[in-house]
Amino acid sequence: MSNYANQAIIDIIKRNRISTTEIADCLGKTGDISGVCALNRGHFAVGNVNSVFAINDSNWETHKMLRNVTAGDIVLVIPINCSSRAIFGSLVSRFVLLYRQAAALVVKGYLRDIPHLIKEDYPIWCYGGTPIGCYNREIEITEEIQSQIDIYHAIYRGSIAVCDDSGVVVIPKLYINDKFVEKLHFIEEQEDIWFDCIDRKKWDTFDTVCLKKYLGDDSQ
Repeated sequence: MSNYANQAIIDIIKRNRISTTEIADCLGKTGDISGVCALNRGHFAVGNVNSVFAINDSNWETHKMLRNVTAGDIVLVIPINCSSRAIFGSLVSRFVLLYRQAAALVVKGYLRDIPHLIKEDYPIWCYGGTPIGCYNREIEITEEIQSQIDIYHAIYRGSIAVCDDSGVVVIPKLYINDKFVEKLHFIEEQEDIWFDCIDRKKWDTFDTVCLKKYLGDDSQ
């Protein structure tokens, strides 16, 4: 799907601040990046996914790939064979978020310099913190590692990520179409109806969510 289609969906989600919960519902209750949590509360971010990698306990390739980050990207950092070491800390986070103007950092692993990252209130999602970091050494990209990278690129290239206090959900490229836009509008309308049913009509959640009595109610 074209960049235009991606941007149209990003604009809808951003303008309506559609939550990760609602996005996951539109995806059939799927799409989350398991284990990542908001480091700093209150942030909301949506953008195209830009995947970078840390490999064999080294962040050499991470630094190299971060050169290609563009403004508005959700930078997804994926460790390959990195045990539980922190991928990077405050220096890289500052470079990516301040100077490259990425919308958010999502790390499927750990970070260090956590006190500084909290102080700066950066939009970061990760597994947590550790003082033990990766090494900065050049490594060989074997065929096996390149195969893993290719698999991740096939999953995430052309996708959109949405991040809030509930976590991170990725909209795959396959879903970036007019049908998904309709789902976004539907989920927003449904949420409004459900809250109206319990707040104004004083219905219980069984009548509202399970029986959907509002579908036959003429007093809306």
